[in-house]
Amino acid sequence: MKRTELREHIFRVLFGIEFCEPEELSEQLELYFEELEGARERDLNYIREKTRRIAEVKDEIDTLLNTHTTGWKTSRMNKADLTILRLAVYEMKWDEDVPTGVAIDEAVELAKKYSSDDGPAFINAVLAKLAK
Repeated sequence: MKRTELREHIFRVLFGIEFCEPEELSEQLELYFEELEGARERDLNYIREKTRRIAEVKDEIDTLLNTHTTGWKTSRMNKADLTILRLAVYEMKWDEDVPTGVAIDEAVELAKKYSSDDGPAFINAVLAKLAK
């Protein structure tokens, strides 16, 4: 799979676990993988590992988001936007393999697909503040 496709799968898993208990992550990943046809083992491992890493620093990511948004704390954000932001912030701050510009562009593309009409602009604005 290409990185864009892997990122979308990570987004879907992270979005799904938003409605579960943290200790259910492994089970939710396995259930997701059962429905994912044609994925190679290395792709599954990449999704599993990156999802786990993001989940580990979720509170730190939320703190960053809360300090860089005005009037939009994470508790008020819709779940799709929040999940996209968490993924992008992780890539910007913790994943040295992903350039900041790529993380922002990919987040905006995810927002075009999974968020409201205002989502892409919101995502871009938040991430631009974090990139400074």
